[in-house]
Amino acid sequence: MGLEKGIFRRTELLVGAECMNRLAAAKVIIFGVGGVGSWCAESLVRSGISHITIVDSDRVCVTNVNRQLMATVQTVGQVKVEALKQRLLQINPLADVMALQKIYSEETCDDFALESYDYIIDAIDSLENKAHLILKACRTKAKFFSSMGAALKMDPTQVKVDEFWSVKGCPLARALRSKFKRTHRMPSRKFKCVYSPELLQNKGINQSCGTSSCLCPKSCDGPGDKSLINHEWCSSKAQINGTIAHITAIFGLTIAGLVVSDICH
Repeated sequence: MGLEKGIFRRTELLVGAECMNRLAAAKVIIFGVGGVGSWCAESLVRSGISHITIVDSDRVCVTNVNRQLMATVQTVGQVKVEALKQRLLQINPLADVMALQKIYSEETCDDFALESYDYIIDAIDSLENKAHLILKACRTKAKFFSSMGAALKMDPTQVKVDEFWSVKGCPLARALRSKFKRTHRMPSRKFKCVYSPELLQNKGINQSCGTSSCLCPKSCDGPGDKSLINHEWCSSKAQINGTIAHITAIFGLTIAGLVVSDICH
């Protein structure tokens, strides 16, 4: 029994050889490999996806360790997509994993050849870049799935899947819809989103700076540098909200499930 045959034996028992062939042939790109995207990527590779591109510009921050799959005290300071790529190749060494340390934006969108993918997954935080990716992806032939906001949530039973314009109770979806209407630029087709209407309040404050946001070091001395464990460079955003692993993971795993189900049915 070959390596891949052994790895995916239990999956093939469930879905059959034909589906496994389609999974192996599909090309997937994930934008954002944080709390949602990292779990999505791992689930896809464990399910038999062999061609996957992961896109993120950040390095692993100590504040990522509570929820991002490849984030550990050993990987703080490493480029996120490179750390995740190594993890994915430990699962399937024969997988074709492309790691791009880039930001998706209006200026860089043509760098990603979206037309060459069968599935495009949005797990971007930035409202501006997320909106642009939605518009761009919806003009391709690829199936497109998007994650709405996963912060300020704890109840796994409230995670849902709906068409974008039917999402209720999600501030990020509301902001996106307002932006589309304000700019008179609408997605050209429907697409499914993972979201939760739950909305909690932050009960704590940033422990390192004493505020809900801070300006901490923006760079590091190198991958795995232990001097970085108490430093963070990803908390200079205008607003930082609390997140927890089981919710971000459920979001990511749900999107992976949508991809696999679409391929197999």
